[in-house]
Amino acid sequence: MSARERTAARTYRLVDASGSTFESREKGTLGGYRRAAYRIYGRLDCPSALRQIAKGHYVTYRVFFADEATAVAAGYRPCYYCLREKYEAWRAKNS
Repeated sequence: MSARERTAARTYRLVDASGSTFESREKGTLGGYRRAAYRIYGRLDCPSALRQIAKGHYVTYRVFFADEATAVAAGYRPCYYCLREKYEAWRAKNS
């Protein structure tokens, strides 16, 4: 199997609106952290998440979402660092 065929056959594990995982041929557009008390979603290039991953944290609890609506429906909140405005709106609504 060529590299191109392997890439074409690749699947990604995403989280749906109910919080269940499923296989998808499309990559997720957002990453998340599903630790019991913390359910956070943010950009894939979030500096805070990338620092934690580099230290070996987050990896076990890392999840991915197709879009923001799915992350919210699954009960995740916006990241304070990479989605500050959305986090502030979430905080004001949930205080």
